[in-house]
Amino acid sequence: MKTKIIATIGPASSSSEVLGKMIDAGLDVCRLNFSHGSYDDHLEVMKVVRSLNESKGTMVALMADLQGPKIRLGDFSCESIPLSEGSRIVFSTRPVTGDANRVYISYSSFAADARPGETILVDDGKIALKVIETNGVDEVTLEALNEGVLYPRKGVNLPETSISLPSLTEKDLQDLHFLLDHDVQWIALSFVRNARDIIELRKLINEHPSVNKPLIIAKIEKPQAITDIEAIVLATDAIMIARGDLGVEVPMQQVPMIQKKIIKLCHRHGRPVIVATQMMEAMITNIRPTRAEVNDVANSVLDGADALMLSGETSVGRYPVETIQIMERIISQIEDYEDIYYQHHEPEKSTGPRFMSDSILFAACEMAQHTNAKAIVVVTHTGYSAVRLSSQRPKANLYVFSNDRHVLLSLSLLWGVEGFYLENVESEFRLTEKINSFLENKGLLKTDDLYINVLSTPEWSQGKSNTLRLGRV
Repeated sequence: MKTKIIATIGPASSSSEVLGKMIDAGLDVCRLNFSHGSYDDHLEVMKVVRSLNESKGTMVALMADLQGPKIRLGDFSCESIPLSEGSRIVFSTRPVTGDANRVYISYSSFAADARPGETILVDDGKIALKVIETNGVDEVTLEALNEGVLYPRKGVNLPETSISLPSLTEKDLQDLHFLLDHDVQWIALSFVRNARDIIELRKLINEHPSVNKPLIIAKIEKPQAITDIEAIVLATDAIMIARGDLGVEVPMQQVPMIQKKIIKLCHRHGRPVIVATQMMEAMITNIRPTRAEVNDVANSVLDGADALMLSGETSVGRYPVETIQIMERIISQIEDYEDIYYQHHEPEKSTGPRFMSDSILFAACEMAQHTNAKAIVVVTHTGYSAVRLSSQRPKANLYVFSNDRHVLLSLSLLWGVEGFYLENVESEFRLTEKINSFLENKGLLKTDDLYINVLSTPEWSQGKSNTLRLGRV
């Protein structure tokens, strides 16, 4: 299976027994949601995943998802507050216990940033309100645009407001420091608005003394991010199309085309892309997904997603293992469709520092298609070759060898990549033959199979790929 599966780990899936079954079912990346859970909870999951990787010989990666500047209502003095169309209520930035007249909003600059006429959405858009007036300091008067019920601590979206919150909150900075001390492969940044948000996070990561630097996933869930999407794609290591908040922040009918356009852009620039949110939502409580969810998973594979992400289905749902099993079956069925393969993107700049490597990697995929090769085999020191090969979507299997476990784990997110640890990459004599023999012994290459080795000359030296070798078992 080439499309990868990411699962959010929570109370339903954090035990070694359940996680082990999820890995056996096809899990590739474990997501740790830092909107929930204690550091001790997350540390225990990290420990279990590493132990399972060691015992099973797998390469399941760890992704940490920072909460970001999530805006919420405060607590109420009652269970809920009913609103009728046209009724008014005040959102206050001063801590108050909410009632029918006034509720607290956890955004200190709300009164300064809001403008009359802007729409405010609560509880994933179930309640829409319009800004009537603001005192510019601590209170905003809102009018309900529909009948509904406000509940405490629900999320608030401001699709039309130019918010001044930093991309990394104090909680995010604390969580980031914790994560950099505990060796995760990916960090997802929530509510990205522009490329500067990614640059700021990367600076903090690079300044930390940790040896293994996590890669960055930009979560696309704000309309400002759509405006700056190409710069964000170029600045980040991967993209997540987070359709939950995105479908509230922009008109929901635009989300399918946004998904398709972002995936194409990521392919062109060689960035892995994740499709997330409500993929198999019905399986939180039901043993089977809906037909619409099956189609959503299938279409995301057809669109070219590297990975599909599960949230509540595996963190709190009744059927975390079955959810992955069914998703794996859907993916496998769609991957029989020939048109998803060989989405070639030629190198763009003949003078760039990576032009030689990019040309060789592009040629490897062209050769694989022309010869119907069974596999493309590459040794990587940084993961770059694997990323570029994956973005070309070859039907040939991508077997990637490295002496860096952190790099190999990070590649578990990439479409089609299967990684293998090889300790003596630098010093092994006749390394090509040894790698090919390894693949033959595992049954991954069989008699008469054609394969392509992507080399750096001198052979397997740390440098840019510059040689292709076509062979037959």
